[in-house]
Amino acid sequence: MNDECDISVITVNYNGFEDTCALIDSIASNEYNVEVIVVDNGSKSNEAELIQKRYPQVKVLRSEQNLGFAGGNNLGIQSARGRLLFFVNNDTVFEQFDVRPLVEKLDNSDIIGMVCPKIRFAFPPRHIQFAGFTKLSSITVRNRGIGYDEEDRGQYDTPSPTPYAHGAAMMVKREVIEKVGPMPTCYFLYYEEIDWSIAIRRAGYEIWYEPQTTIFHKESRSTGQSSPLKTYYLTRNRLLLVCRNYPRHVRPITYIYLIGVVGTRDVVKHCFHRRFDLSKATLKGISDFFKI
Repeated sequence: MNDECDISVITVNYNGFEDTCALIDSIASNEYNVEVIVVDNGSKSNEAELIQKRYPQVKVLRSEQNLGFAGGNNLGIQSARGRLLFFVNNDTVFEQFDVRPLVEKLDNSDIIGMVCPKIRFAFPPRHIQFAGFTKLSSITVRNRGIGYDEEDRGQYDTPSPTPYAHGAAMMVKREVIEKVGPMPTCYFLYYEEIDWSIAIRRAGYEIWYEPQTTIFHKESRSTGQSSPLKTYYLTRNRLLLVCRNYPRHVRPITYIYLIGVVGTRDVVKHCFHRRFDLSKATLKGISDFFKI
């Protein structure tokens, strides 16, 4: 077997056997030498064994504990042979596995280190989820997803730089990972791709949105739309992102806003809707940040 290949497609599976199988089925052979790596990230049952039995051509890794989004992907990196690594969520699916535009974008530029395809929601009306991002605000730590929830009329079919990658689908040069390092594992879930994007741009690389490749995303199937798990990590990790990446003189103002304004608002809102589990998750996220 050749020690190298063109593309390593890496996906992390956590109690998502059917979704993962649907993704694998959508990755068709093409002009590139592609390997598929599935990391079974502490699923309750050994789904790695089931996936390996159904897809003997796929490289399946099993972690007995949940390593988080970054930890699971980093485990995949260790086994990847590709010169390009394509990280895709297991709840995504391709209608056409046409990655040539992504590959050419990276191969034709020394300064482009990462590229993301257009992402559309998988369910009708299949609006756009991602066509690039705006920059995060220095105070509110908010930004906007370009094209989010818009009908795809081709209005975002021009490639463009973006400050951050979308974690659901991002292709990276191996040399970038060797220079910057793997994904930061301190987040466990949410915001790690933004932190990684900042590190990649800080190293002198650009990140681009390439709309000629499209992937469809079922979104939040593993954590739920309004779960305590999601609320906890979004709250904690927003603060952690500020701590790791914002200038020292900006952080106190941002902390006051995120804790005093956003945190208080969220707790009151959740209590009003009798979602005391979400209120508790918000408070725990703030508390655990300070423990870090």
